[in-house]
Amino acid sequence: MKKILILTVFFLAGVMSLSAQAIKKDIKYNDPQEPKSIGIVMYSNDTETVFNAFRFANYAQEWDNQVEIFLLGKGVEVEEMMEKDENIKSQVDNFIDQGGVIMGCKTCLQSRKKEGSKICKVTCIEDLYNLVKKNQIVLTF
Repeated sequence: MKKILILTVFFLAGVMSLSAQAIKKDIKYNDPQEPKSIGIVMYSNDTETVFNAFRFANYAQEWDNQVEIFLLGKGVEVEEMMEKDENIKSQVDNFIDQGGVIMGCKTCLQSRKKEGSKICKVTCIEDLYNLVKKNQIVLTF
């Protein structure tokens, strides 16, 4: 009985050691200093939310992260928001100037009687799927 207990203790200690090593690898992989690919799905037309989403995107780009934004639903109204709010315009312009990518849902734009957009590429649901699938981090605003 003692042998079985001792073997069980050694077995569990080995499993715990392997688990600790796996956790260490995950921590290294999730190093905040390593650049990431970040996808943002923006479906809000709330001024403060849109401003903060772009502010976050700009900050992430400053740390060499690749950031893509997909405008969905009310999010496609960003262009009109830029005309009314200089702070949003500044954040969007900064995002684009840093090489950020903005995509807009074609169906959402059409439902608002818009043919296209000056700030974003008109895209489809497949592009949203690809954004979610390929980015390491996906946020919604």
